[in-house]
Amino acid sequence: MVSVRLENIVKKFRDVVAVNGVSLEIKDKEFFVLLGPSGSGKSTILNIVAGLEPPTSGDVYFDDDLVTHLPPEKRDVAMVFQTYALYPHMTAFDNIAFPLRVRKYPKEEIKRKVEEVAEMLRIKHLLHKKPYEMSGGERQRVALARAIVREPKIFLLDEPLSNIDAKLRVYMRAELSRLQKDLKVTTIYVTHDQVEALSMGDRIAVIHQGKVMQIDEPLKLFKKPATLFVAGFIGSPPMNFFNCTLEEEGDKYFLDAGFFKVPLDEEFFNTLRSRATGKELVLGVRPKDLIVRRERPPTDGAFEAEVYAVEPLGTETILNLRVDDNIYKAVVEPDFRASLGEKVVACIDLNRSHIFDRRTERAIV
Repeated sequence: MVSVRLENIVKKFRDVVAVNGVSLEIKDKEFFVLLGPSGSGKSTILNIVAGLEPPTSGDVYFDDDLVTHLPPEKRDVAMVFQTYALYPHMTAFDNIAFPLRVRKYPKEEIKRKVEEVAEMLRIKHLLHKKPYEMSGGERQRVALARAIVREPKIFLLDEPLSNIDAKLRVYMRAELSRLQKDLKVTTIYVTHDQVEALSMGDRIAVIHQGKVMQIDEPLKLFKKPATLFVAGFIGSPPMNFFNCTLEEEGDKYFLDAGFFKVPLDEEFFNTLRSRATGKELVLGVRPKDLIVRRERPPTDGAFEAEVYAVEPLGTETILNLRVDDNIYKAVVEPDFRASLGEKVVACIDLNRSHIFDRRTERAIV
């Protein structure tokens, strides 16, 4: 197998910079996810790795071999798309066998390889069918089989689960993850779905506006987001953000958000002041860490809010809390009863919060 290295990749389409100085390294046999919203540049990065798009500048390496200008057919990669890209007039068997026939494999070996991969993906019963006779999930497994049967050095998967229903998507996430571990093939997976990324990836690169915001393991991305964008993009419901200022009054120190204050000890205040570029900060609190009560606690770090909407989800309930024109979300136990318009108190635990520099948008705690 092979590792992949991108060095300062830039891709421009006329005046639009789609990829802006991306450098990253994907380890041998790693399941690496490019995660970001639509238009962030993640599919363009994948196309550059595949050789379908030349970079405007920068280099691509497979192991230590420079492949920046190597044509796609010589890179030994296999790609699976959101739209399956199956030949409609061919059976599943013929679709899977197609890359082997192009390489002039013997008939007996083609039959053996196709049946092996069909067994692996549990689609042997589909081999005689054409794409119009299959469901979306079945077509996607045939497309995966066609990629696997080639035994490429690298798998490139571009939103492969987007066109299948939610129940099958959950199943296919586990199947893809298991397959990748069994096959031990370096895999680059593009998605806008954070659940896919967190549940499947060994590491994740969060992409925004053509730049890498953070590369880390899934749990570290969730627990230690490096920027405001990552903090707001990873996690569902998304993190709550409160603009605040770092204040000092005599021997008292606090974060002042206007409608509430969070007291700080002197040591923590000095830590924040030394790391921040100014007094303006952003306090980030995940909905599960925003504690909802009906009575105000004796300490600071709490604010009154109106219950704007209630979302019961069975295992938990999401409360939408309104303060002026802003909505904040809190996750509570399913038996927590709240009425629309009811006044409640939301409490902030600084030990479970994140603090960002408002100017740089980078985490300082």
